[in-house]
Amino acid sequence: MNKDYSDLSGLSMLDLFRAEVEGQLPILNNSLVELEKDPRSPQLLESLMRSAHSLKGAARIVNIGAAVDTAHAMEDCFVAAQKGGMVFNAGAIDIMLRGVDLLARIAGAAEAELAFWDGAGREEIGRFVAECGKPITDASAAPSARPPDAAESQLAENLNLSAATRPEKTQAPGTVETGDSVLRVTAENLTRLLGFAGESLVASRWLPPFVRSLARLKQTHIETERLLERASNLAAEFAPDNRLKEVIAQVRAKVAHTREFLAARLVDLDQFDRMTANLSHRIYGEALSCRMRPLADCAKIFPRMVRDLSRALGKEARLEIVGETTEVDRDILEKLEAPLNHLLRNALDHGIEPPEERRLLGKNPCGAIRIEAEHRAGMLIISVYDDGRGIDLEMVRNRIIARGLANGETAGKLRESELLEFLFLPGFSMRDRVTELSGRGVGLDVVQNLIREARGSSRIFSRAGCYTKVHLTLPLSLSVLRSLIVEIAGEAYAIPLARIRRVLKMPVNKVESTEGRQHFLFNNEHIGLVVAAQVLEIEDAVIPSGEIPVVLLEGNGRCYGVAVDRFCAERELVVHPLDPRLGKVPNISAASLQLDGSPLLIIDVDDFMQTIENLVTTGRMRSVRAGETDEKSRIAKKVLVVDDSLTVRELQRKLLESNGYAVDAAVDGMDGWNAVRLGQYNLIVTDIDMPRMDGIELTTMVKKDIRLHNLPVMVVSYKDREEDRLRGLAAGADYYLTKASFHDETYISSVKDLIGEPYS
Repeated sequence: MNKDYSDLSGLSMLDLFRAEVEGQLPILNNSLVELEKDPRSPQLLESLMRSAHSLKGAARIVNIGAAVDTAHAMEDCFVAAQKGGMVFNAGAIDIMLRGVDLLARIAGAAEAELAFWDGAGREEIGRFVAECGKPITDASAAPSARPPDAAESQLAENLNLSAATRPEKTQAPGTVETGDSVLRVTAENLTRLLGFAGESLVASRWLPPFVRSLARLKQTHIETERLLERASNLAAEFAPDNRLKEVIAQVRAKVAHTREFLAARLVDLDQFDRMTANLSHRIYGEALSCRMRPLADCAKIFPRMVRDLSRALGKEARLEIVGETTEVDRDILEKLEAPLNHLLRNALDHGIEPPEERRLLGKNPCGAIRIEAEHRAGMLIISVYDDGRGIDLEMVRNRIIARGLANGETAGKLRESELLEFLFLPGFSMRDRVTELSGRGVGLDVVQNLIREARGSSRIFSRAGCYTKVHLTLPLSLSVLRSLIVEIAGEAYAIPLARIRRVLKMPVNKVESTEGRQHFLFNNEHIGLVVAAQVLEIEDAVIPSGEIPVVLLEGNGRCYGVAVDRFCAERELVVHPLDPRLGKVPNISAASLQLDGSPLLIIDVDDFMQTIENLVTTGRMRSVRAGETDEKSRIAKKVLVVDDSLTVRELQRKLLESNGYAVDAAVDGMDGWNAVRLGQYNLIVTDIDMPRMDGIELTTMVKKDIRLHNLPVMVVSYKDREEDRLRGLAAGADYYLTKASFHDETYISSVKDLIGEPYS
């Protein structure tokens, strides 16, 4: 049931029934879970009775008898409980929840499938109605609880997940309350409105630098007055002509009048700046609020899920949600459903212990799971906590060694935070046995990837035997990004503030070097220092002497200090996705515009951190030098090796790198063509016979490209016939070398003939 119900005018009666079901099912689910804690609550029983009654009436209108009978049987039970004729214990609530699942299945069926419920499906409806008709007065009289059928649970879960973004009242999604009336708007309208409001917000910040420029003009004006005063004194001393004095007096009067006028206009402009900024923030806030939904819209499906899953696992657990009213952008909310679902299942399966085990440990037999949400420093902070067994770090360490991710010596040196980050790796599981919930290797990496899609970050904290807590940090909106603007090699780049741990200026004498890797001490922690320009594959900027501007970035379980040219400003940027035809641009996530209209690239911190790891691992990270650049490293010539043979690629890579060249590799001609269009290379070395695109076609395309036609291409192939060599040269290759006569000296000599020594 993923139909859009934002515009009800064109819906059929059946669609309206489905919309009604989507609105009422979360109320039934959550109220039943709450009723288990307080079986005699008149408020809960009233709410349940009304929901069942509404669904019965809606089903009768569209003539779906199965739904009428199901809702009617449930309504009778709720009325009986209101009159004291029955008490809802766990078994009775299980029956009612099965009724909720039945209603979900009926409403979710296609129109052609509804006939099933008037035929074979009637038997299942009859069994349910019969169970509801049994007088249930206490736990001993209750029928044995039956875990929900897997198919039923999955259908109900899918239905509820799709309804999670709906409000609990019957107002359709995509509507906005305005006093006594309701306006229907589409999500697309709201998205455009928010985009315009975001642009207005950013555009309003054009005024402050303009005001500052006028302030500088005012200062220049004051200095002009002083010079004019000196000229007047000199004129009186050396040229006591009254006419000159009169002219100077008139000029002085004009300058004074201009100063007063400029001062008044500056005051007006400053007031206008404050008013515009305030208005833009208010417009953006109102536009954003139209898209904001309470966390409850996403979280209301979880109490039922926690209850059913804990019973299926033979455990006891209660879910507490703190901050249900915390406002979240609907796009963020949609991306949160799956990660929170996964984290709750992890907490139940891995964290919460069985009741008897908890009693032996002195814990409450009923485990506590808590979701907390709040706004903090312009970000959305969500935590998922459980008071279960926590994470055994030694078990994680042993699993790392067993999977060959690190040797015993390295694993033994890993800190707690580093060990916990391994849990986010794809395929990493702490279970040896595959169950319905775990052991398949689909772990926390799913959570991390989904959170990254929302430009957020995740961290995990735990204490063995006590608790596990997963901390999620996300932006309040995906349309505007709070960023730090930095300058790298003379160009401006934006770094999302959510991924910055700290910015600082590091004295050069505090930078140390160990085994060729630079680092510095910060809060008793050794932080690796890297050059931003090298990570972005552009020429290094000259780092200012004395102090180095450093941004501390966190990601992939590591923290690095990134040296930049200078800090520029902190700004809110309107995010513009890159053209999908570009593919994934390395280290860049999106773009924006600066106040002067010039483009600005936004750094993809996760990709950026992975590039740093690759450079550090391969020993290619250059040194940070204050007041100078490392000339040899800065202009190292770069070669792209294109070959479908892993052995040949690695042989050529080692030969070139051992002789000082920087090397990238591509697995075939198509991969090579994509790489050469995005990167900057001094030479291409390519094979001929390759899948998707061969070396001849690659060479032809390079030589026909107006930007690349001067790029040297060397063919290295097993084909050593004269016609093969002539075919390669005819395509534009600058050198043809056969693998049969391949020697280290010949190969390197050929490279040097084409592009010279590795460093200029």
